[in-house]
Amino acid sequence: MNLPGLTIETARRAVQERGTTALSLAEHHYVQIEKEDGQIGAFLTLCKERALEQADRIDRTAAEGKPLPPLAGVPVAIKDVMSTRGVRTTAGSKSLEHYIPPYDCTAVARMEAAGAVVLGKTNCDEFAMGSSNENSAYRPVRNPRNLTRVPGGSSGGSAAAVAADMAVAALGSDTGGSIRQPASFCGVVGLMPTYGRVSRYGLIAFASSLDHIGPLTRTVKDAAEILRVIAGRDPMDSTSADLPVPDFVAELEKPVRGLKIGVAREYFGEGLDDEVRHAVESAIDKLKGLGCEIVQVSLPHTPYAIPVYYLIATAEASSNLARYDGVRYSLRARGIKTLSEMYRRSREQGFGAEVKRRIMLGTYALSAGYYDAYYLKAQKVRTLLARDFEEAFRQVDAIVTPTSPTAAFRLGEKSNDPLSMYLADIYTVTADLAGIPGISIPCGETKEKLPIGLQILGKHFDESTILRLAHAFEQTYQSGS
Repeated sequence: MNLPGLTIETARRAVQERGTTALSLAEHHYVQIEKEDGQIGAFLTLCKERALEQADRIDRTAAEGKPLPPLAGVPVAIKDVMSTRGVRTTAGSKSLEHYIPPYDCTAVARMEAAGAVVLGKTNCDEFAMGSSNENSAYRPVRNPRNLTRVPGGSSGGSAAAVAADMAVAALGSDTGGSIRQPASFCGVVGLMPTYGRVSRYGLIAFASSLDHIGPLTRTVKDAAEILRVIAGRDPMDSTSADLPVPDFVAELEKPVRGLKIGVAREYFGEGLDDEVRHAVESAIDKLKGLGCEIVQVSLPHTPYAIPVYYLIATAEASSNLARYDGVRYSLRARGIKTLSEMYRRSREQGFGAEVKRRIMLGTYALSAGYYDAYYLKAQKVRTLLARDFEEAFRQVDAIVTPTSPTAAFRLGEKSNDPLSMYLADIYTVTADLAGIPGISIPCGETKEKLPIGLQILGKHFDESTILRLAHAFEQTYQSGS
């Protein structure tokens, strides 16, 4: 079977109609991983035995002529911040180098229940903290489209695995843009659902009020299919929403003519690369050509999004990562004589520079005398950012923006400039702070053939509309019309 361009629909149909087997599909992808991943670095751990057992179950079901579940035989990859029972889960950190969870993340369990074949765990920035996938404790990930460039972060391994045909689809997590920005840089589709649409149970926490799980795929239809599988209430996650899950795939075919699309001037200002601007403006023209009405909107508090995000996210990280103290399942420093020294040395040896930086920033923001001035004020401005979106969505059905101000930058280009790295998230952090859904889809290339992403943001729990718009644009873009 030809791996490039393989989708969930074509893979499942081939298995159902006995054109191939799930076992053969899995083996083909392991061959591709062996061929490509040495130079890309997308995977940290492979789970071949688990994958082949699942593939064999699917093949036996197909041989019996029984109906197959929606992801039957589809080879997928899982970002290494999601717990997988019996399979090493490191979060890209030395502190969890030998951690093997006794349970599955709910999203992973739902994927496998739907027939997906999990090939392995993908590389990521340590504890999902980064915008380039250079912060992994193991090795950086390289962009399959240009090996001198970053794949984006922190779900760079998942995006690269899909872009390099090492998986048909992957799960990632998004806290400040970590699904959408890698999707943009690698030229794939990345969907961040509404906060609460997908259970976070089993996701290793970075910032609990901002973390989302979502798919990275080759097509918008595949993203809709995976969301349909993983969405829904989970009693193990009190923040998961008890709302009906629409048939996102069926919703794709609804017409987009007459939808009102917002364009916010705050996303087209200083710092936006000219090639990115041109591609996104051309995409907006295509949406207009599909019958959408383009409306100018304002999101006035957008300039405060980066400082607000890096106060709230680091404060929550400081709290969440306090558990990695060398006592239970994280790395424990050797030759230590006192408890306080064990804590200090274990965290010093287990965490990388970026994680330490964010823990210190967050601890400072939460400390006595600074809590009101920093953390509390950031939460108030977060409310204002959310209200900006609420006001805009009274006028429009969705908002379109660039996903990132630039295409993929070079490896090492921003490593010694944390502020410049943080600013790479300027167009994505707002959606995480507001809890709204967003999707990044390819909309063009630079002169150097680097992908450019278009971001579509929607109302709370209205993934159907952004998926429908993305699908309509995708059809037009791929046809070249």
